[in-house]
Amino acid sequence: MSAAHEPAAPGAQEGPVADLGSTAHLSPALRSDIARLEAARIVPTVRAHDAETADQLARTLWDAGVRAFEFTATTPGWRGLVARWARREPALLLGLGTVTSASVAESALEAGAHFLVSPFQVPEVRQVTDAADRLFVEGGLSPTELRAAALRGVAKLFPAHVGGIAYLRSLRSVLPGARIMATGGVGVETAADWLAAGAFAVSIGRELTETDDVPAALARLREQPAARTNA
Repeated sequence: MSAAHEPAAPGAQEGPVADLGSTAHLSPALRSDIARLEAARIVPTVRAHDAETADQLARTLWDAGVRAFEFTATTPGWRGLVARWARREPALLLGLGTVTSASVAESALEAGAHFLVSPFQVPEVRQVTDAADRLFVEGGLSPTELRAAALRGVAKLFPAHVGGIAYLRSLRSVLPGARIMATGGVGVETAADWLAAGAFAVSIGRELTETDDVPAALARLREQPAARTNA
């Protein structure tokens, strides 16, 4: 199937998909959130055993200047967290990760999440985000999976550490222009290497949020030219 006959992406406008780097076929809302992710470059994943701890981690990130991060559906009380942060910090680009069902997707969007993230392909979540015109960063590992997700906006390479940076470079060579967020095994000391290799953005979890000094870790990230982050 040629690019011109790809299924319509969420918020798609009429006309062929010129290339994987194009956003012309996407709605203004999706293009806006994609641009904000690109500006952030580093998207922390806030995962904890309880909502209070997750909220404290999020506050630490916010106070350190981070303006894009995601909670996860594996954290107890995640819906309340999403609703609270969406309400009190409207400048935040807020996501929910580990979204693997339509019911969780619907609840997350109702609570105020701007984008959803999955670790693998979830067709039923696509239907929810398509209907709501919201960004879905769908996970994949193979070139086929990542191409399909990239056509819809942003693809998530997971687990990134399996193939490593060399694999990302290989993907970029056959998927030129694809917006690929690397997740899984990306750390504070290696984030810039992933970005320099062509990652559209990287997501960092416990390697960042479980450090003794999160602001200092963020400062190290920002000192690396390849990170180019204002998050």
